[in-house]
Amino acid sequence: MTLRTIDLFAGIGGIRLGFEQALGTDTVFVSEWDEYANRTYRANFGDVAIAGDITKVDAADVPDFEICLAGFPCQAFSIAGKKGGFADSYKGMSRGTLFADVVRICEEKKPMVVFCENVRGLVQHDRGRTFRVIVGAFEEIGYKVFAKVLNSKDFGVPQNRERIYLVCFREDIAPEEFEFPMGNREKVSIRNILDDAPVPSKYYLSDTYMASLEAHKERHKAKGNGFGYVIRDLDGIAGTVVCGGMGRERNLIVDHREHSMVPTTNIRGGINDRDIRKMTPREWARLQGYPDDFELPLADTHLYKQLGNTVTVPVIRAIAEKIGEVLA
Repeated sequence: MTLRTIDLFAGIGGIRLGFEQALGTDTVFVSEWDEYANRTYRANFGDVAIAGDITKVDAADVPDFEICLAGFPCQAFSIAGKKGGFADSYKGMSRGTLFADVVRICEEKKPMVVFCENVRGLVQHDRGRTFRVIVGAFEEIGYKVFAKVLNSKDFGVPQNRERIYLVCFREDIAPEEFEFPMGNREKVSIRNILDDAPVPSKYYLSDTYMASLEAHKERHKAKGNGFGYVIRDLDGIAGTVVCGGMGRERNLIVDHREHSMVPTTNIRGGINDRDIRKMTPREWARLQGYPDDFELPLADTHLYKQLGNTVTVPVIRAIAEKIGEVLA
């Protein structure tokens, strides 16, 4: 039997991709309200119908399915955000309570499995109360919940990224225990995911911008803070890629391979002579375990946001394989 899935808060489709790779699933319903994410999604999965605001979707209108995939918004619980939790508001919508729409749809449709991914901060938010509410909500509608924090660096990608994963089995088919994957611990470094040279000069920072980053870092250092840019060792791994703020500057690299010193964008000053650059969107995609044939059709600004928000595909695939073992 081909397992049918629905892809809620779909982003660019990373959770779907991991499940398709592992189980050959068939996606029968998609919901994502960000128009730019939808463009990337359609470029990779075809001209699919994508529902917008999930709060306005009638559960009865959702096709039957066996597995619910839901990367419900993490900003409300992230250490990088304000940690507003259930009270978090964005464009008039409470991101912290959108998981309730996952519960609402699954209570109506009773799928075999509900799979969710979120930031590690969800576990500690409000002294653990937020997490207990979420687990309790799934238990109340008849699911047994298993959860574990996993790190992407253990699954063949050079990125330190901890996330919480929830696997909820309907009680009538739930196992006594669910064993999350351990990862393969394969040693992969940033050097393994670099684009071929020459990397376009637009990714190399200007000397003026480098000076401002250094001044910013020194100001915080004087206050005893560790904020500021970070240059990563090519033989090491990246820090967590995030969608905004200092995301790119926390994962700078030195790339001495030949490249143009002629600016192709409007920058102040010239290109720095230390060969310091930010990673490209394709390199970020590799940090998240996306295959090179995954299309990145938009401008860099949108792609950095999408790739910082998305999931690490090999982690999803490994968990999906374990779910498949239970359902076999």
